[in-house]
Amino acid sequence: LSHQGIYSTMLYPEIEVLETGAGFKPLEWVYSLRNRLSQALVEVLPEPQAALAQGIILGIRGNIPAPVEASFIRSGTAHLLAISGLHLSIVAGILLSLGIWLFGRKGYVYIWLALGAIWLYALLTTMQPPVLRAAIMVSLFLAAELLGRQRSAIIALALAAAIMVGLNPRILWDAAFQMSFMAMAGLIFIFPPLQSLGRKAVRATLGEDGAAVSAANFVSDSFSVSLGAILAVWPLIAHYFGIVTPLAPLANFFALPALAGIIITVALAGGLGLVALPVAQIVAWLAWLFLSYLLLVVKAFDALPVIGGGSVDTTLIWVYYSALGLLIWLNSNREKFFNLMTKVSGFLAVLPTKWVIPPLLVVAILLSVTATTMPDDRLHVSFLDVGQGDAILMQRGSQQILVDGGPNPQALALALGREMPFWDRTIDLVILTHPHADHITGLLEALNKYKVKQVLYPDLEYESSLYEEWFNLIEAKDIKYTLAQAGQRINLGAVIIEVLNPPLPLLAATESDIDNNGVVLRLEMGEVSFLFTGDAMWQAEFELIARRAGLPSTVLKVAHHGSGTSTTAAFLAVVNPHLAIISVGESNPFGHPSDEVTGRLEQKLGQENIYRTDEQGTIELITDGARLWLRVER
Repeated sequence: LSHQGIYSTMLYPEIEVLETGAGFKPLEWVYSLRNRLSQALVEVLPEPQAALAQGIILGIRGNIPAPVEASFIRSGTAHLLAISGLHLSIVAGILLSLGIWLFGRKGYVYIWLALGAIWLYALLTTMQPPVLRAAIMVSLFLAAELLGRQRSAIIALALAAAIMVGLNPRILWDAAFQMSFMAMAGLIFIFPPLQSLGRKAVRATLGEDGAAVSAANFVSDSFSVSLGAILAVWPLIAHYFGIVTPLAPLANFFALPALAGIIITVALAGGLGLVALPVAQIVAWLAWLFLSYLLLVVKAFDALPVIGGGSVDTTLIWVYYSALGLLIWLNSNREKFFNLMTKVSGFLAVLPTKWVIPPLLVVAILLSVTATTMPDDRLHVSFLDVGQGDAILMQRGSQQILVDGGPNPQALALALGREMPFWDRTIDLVILTHPHADHITGLLEALNKYKVKQVLYPDLEYESSLYEEWFNLIEAKDIKYTLAQAGQRINLGAVIIEVLNPPLPLLAATESDIDNNGVVLRLEMGEVSFLFTGDAMWQAEFELIARRAGLPSTVLKVAHHGSGTSTTAAFLAVVNPHLAIISVGESNPFGHPSDEVTGRLEQKLGQENIYRTDEQGTIELITDGARLWLRVER
């Protein structure tokens, strides 16, 4: 903590806000813009693509799900999640090309435009060490262009290090600082000889000229860039993360081409999202395509072996870098070093403006993906794997209903991102069965990230900050609401949803009034029906039986995650289900589902007709009203 300027910590401090709005106004505006851009991305992209976009463009990594971040680390592509010189080089190249196209080279307007935008972007991403290093280096290169001086990547790198260490000597111990400078050093010192070797191999194989030679050189150079950077940083990755990914250069070779597309489309989507959300949504489809491709590459290489075994000793790191430095010195008589960033910006500046095939290819892929995610007339009921809680998504045609959200906002966001079409950001109805944390927490994220048309919830008194936030979001977003009570019906054409609980008057003095007065739903489509019981306990079950509520159903969502407080033999006899679904977290501390309940279910249905989210993951049931299909995640 001392390396970050933190010298004291307090446990459970009492804080009194003395004043607000007294900060530095320009920074306040920049950070406000950052938050608005972040929210705009959430509104136009599903998860995990939205979290990835926030990390890659704005440096906000806290929303990236842990499994996704782990995949990036294991595949050797984690650097793509951090704003770095690579990102800033692409931004600088785009801005320089745009400035030259708009203003020409006279008066150096394009340089001043790029300088201003680069430092605004650096502020927008909170001046992390890799960003600051890259911003200083790019500024030095642009200043050299402005003054007509010779440019040197080595001098720029050394000067950037001197400035940053001078401002904050503790930054020498910062992992991001170390990896950023070593990666850049790899591009300066290791990439040129690798490029030379690659091009020699191309000439020996394909000759001197021709389209095939140009294409092979481009592929060779791209691979050399990845290999040069990784050879420079892998000891640090091994030291800090305890793993080495032998195929990281290959993973980066496939992943890097998507980065420029991500930066351009996500920046456009975020910017347009501030002023024209429908237009931003269209651009976001392109961003989704690039982000999904990146995820596909990362997951593919994550499945391949890595070398693990703990942190690498610092002595071995010094030995490696000493040997690497010696090899570079011995190779110093080779062609002069040149700057990768200048090459990238120059390449972008001369790109042809009338490429036909790539845009057509992008459109074709988007259309094919859209076609495969278009809704159909069947009813899809997905019991989402969100851990120890409930979350159920119902879809038919363009209609989507979400019942509960589970305890983990990230898990719900990921599940919805998988199940909903990437272009659809609307949920027609959100139903909260009751306000316990394992049902309401994820719904707060859904209200924030999606356009929710209406909510249905029971009129229950319950002290909870989450419940209070639920009401605040409904009011702030002006969402229509209905208080649930037995007897209500929701008509969705061929699908009818009936509210069976809570009764009026509410049950009182039960084992848990909140659970027993929660929403119980029965959904029917043709000959197939579902009973969603929330966390209803035995008292609510007996009340439902006594009221002769329409309970018989094809599929039963087992109440209270299979707790022994519910799913009595009498209730099972009346419902008479063919399938039972238990939404439960793996290795949960409550011992759910109870042996008593699973025993009753097995006796009634047979073990083969019981499905659990902790074992099968997300469970999707599909029906046309006559037949029922089942699909499980694992």
